[in-house]
Amino acid sequence: MSQKLEKQIIKVNGIDIAYRFDGPSDGHVVIMANSLMSDCSMWDWNVPALSDRYRVLRFDKRGHGDSETTPAPYSIPQLADDAIGLLDALKIDKVHFIGLSMGGMIGQQLGARFPERVYSLSLCDTASEMPPRSLWEERFEIARKEGTAGLVDGTIKRWFTAPFIARAPQDIAKVREMILGTGVEGYLGCASAVRDMAQTTMLLKIKAPTLILTGRQDPACTVDQAIVLNRMIDGSKFVILEDAAHLSNIEQPEAFNRSIRDFIDSVDNTL
Repeated sequence: MSQKLEKQIIKVNGIDIAYRFDGPSDGHVVIMANSLMSDCSMWDWNVPALSDRYRVLRFDKRGHGDSETTPAPYSIPQLADDAIGLLDALKIDKVHFIGLSMGGMIGQQLGARFPERVYSLSLCDTASEMPPRSLWEERFEIARKEGTAGLVDGTIKRWFTAPFIARAPQDIAKVREMILGTGVEGYLGCASAVRDMAQTTMLLKIKAPTLILTGRQDPACTVDQAIVLNRMIDGSKFVILEDAAHLSNIEQPEAFNRSIRDFIDSVDNTL
């Protein structure tokens, strides 16, 4: 097991948000936004590939990790406002944004609503809408009865391919711990935001250089959903990682890191 990440706490929009920095203090900031039922540590596989050049900022979103939990439901615009609030509190003007799954949904909001705050967007294993509603109601019912423990096995099967689950028990154990560390209220709050999201038309407003990256075998946010993002965001680049499901950053870290780093460098070198 990895040691618990050291984080700092700052007030954002009236709540405590946990965050940490890695990398040189004078580098351009790369902010990384997590999936549902995860915390900062989901990026442990990726931060070293960026932190030689960039100042990498990770944070736990509302209701997750060491950040404060407020009563459910939340919305994606609200979570995006938290991300911008964090940048304001830390006096950071502009960032390269990397978000996976729910983090990518937050990134879509930033690109459309706060274009002056982003150098680039990397939207990974994500979607602009997440039907059907019934699927979420089912999961909410399980969470209310059994806690996030009732969701852990199904989640891991969606997040990773079967061969990876078999060959990487330590990685799976770390992810399992992250899911179990998520409280029911925080899960319900953020999952409601995903359920209620409808932001496909908003994608037309995104003008920042954008990378769409997805795992070929992702059942949660499918290749078809990624294609929608690619078509709607003008000039976006599209990368598919073959042997990866939903958390492609953990299942294929080398390919993920190379794709993201090459893209961010290509934008940063023009600034």
